[in-house]
Formats: sequence, structure tokens, C-alpha cells
Amino acid sequence: MNDVLRRALMSAGLDYADVAARLLVDPKTVERWCAGRLPYSRNRVALAALVGRNEHELWPTAGRLRPRVPLGGEIRTVYPHRWAVPRETWLRHFSCAEREIGILAHSALFLAEDLGITRTLAGKASEGVKVRLLLGDPDNPEAASRGDNDGNGDAMAARIRKALVLLRPVTALVGVELRLHRAALYNSIYRADDELLITPHIYGQPAVNAPVLHVRPTADGMLATPYVESFERTWLGARVVKCSS
Repeated sequence: MNDVLRRALMSAGLDYADVAARLLVDPKTVERWCAGRLPYSRNRVALAALVGRNEHELWPTAGRLRPRVPLGGEIRTVYPHRWAVPRETWLRHFSCAEREIGILAHSALFLAEDLGITRTLAGKASEGVKVRLLLGDPDNPEAASRGDNDGNGDAMAARIRKALVLLRPVTALVGVELRLHRAALYNSIYRADDELLITPHIYGQPAVNAPVLHVRPTADGMLATPYVESFERTWLGARVVKCSS
């Protein structure tokens, strides 16, 4: 029995027939999902969006069998969703940086809320690693537009402001720079030296449901370069924020 899904449907005011009509399936199929059957991936995504919940909340074990796809060349790994990226991967990614850490996102709230991540960022800054944080400007209409696009509505600006508060102990440190951009992001970029974790955004879906690509440049590769250039271009056009402890 999937009680989380049943409660989500009740909270959204939806019954089996409503869901069936929206997703073009049989009401009996929806009933089976609530009884515990795992929907196909496309139906999980659509149903999560319909009830305003994250897919991982409704089906926590759905991605555990194949949480990532190891590849070759510049693309080392593909995670089907950002929530499928283990916390240890984020920690290891930033901990391995020796020269530079760069974060380009709208809010990066999932990182700001993780005390282990923020301590890692602070620790790397104290070691002399340059840390650049590039978040969305909460006063920019684009922030509200982004919220509408991914189903968060006005919450996007609030998420950015919350992240900025949580990141104050980091942004007050020497070696850490914070800027606010007004760009329409197609990707979020998390850089540690030459290693990149990239989230390609999907219209109508929150970033947590989008895939993540682990990109490691090779001698003859050209995939990573445009993302690095995109980060730099956005950085140059962003507003500098003066931080204090």
C-alpha cells in the first residue's frame, strides 16, 4: 500500500477517475498504484507533478536499482534525477577541489541546508580554494517566472532568500565571492576544479527531478568547455554582493 500517494491525492482533491483522465490511463491502474504497484517512469513524473510532490517522496525506492549509469569519455556518470545523486557524491565532489569551486543555480537550497556541505565549502575556502557562488536574484521577475515553470510559483524567490541566509557563514569568509544573476538558466552547474556536475533543467519540472551529468574533461573532449564558458559569462553579468560576518 502506498499511503504517501493516497494522502497526496486526497490533499490535492483528486480521485482515481481524475488522475486517470489527466494521465490517460484506466482508473483501475491508478487504484493499483495506490495499492503499491510502481508506475512506469513517465507516469511517476506526471503524477508527482499533478499532486505537487517530488517523485522521490512518493516512491523512495524507485531509483535504487539503477541510481546511475556509468559511461565513458567526458560523461562519467548520468543520474536520472538530482535526488538520486548520493549525498556522499556531493561531499566528495566539493572536497576534492584544490583550486576552485563554482556553483551556478537559482537557489542551491539543497546544498545550503546541508551543514556538511556548507562546512566543506568553508573548509576549502580556508585552505585557499577560490569559492564562487552564483545564485538567482530574488528581486528579479525571472525568479518568479522560474517558479511558475517548475511548479514552485512564488516559492522560488523565498527559496533563494533562505539559501542566502543559510550561506552567510560561508559568504562572509575570505576567498568566497557571491553574486546574484538575472539569467534564465538552462542548466545548474556545480564545479570543482575541472569536474562538473550539471543539471539540465526541464520545463514544468522542479530541478530535483531533472537528471545530473558528471562531466570530466578529456584531452580531446569539447563537452565541458561550453558549460565553463556559460558559468563565466553569467558571472561577469551578475551583481556583486558585499557580505559581512
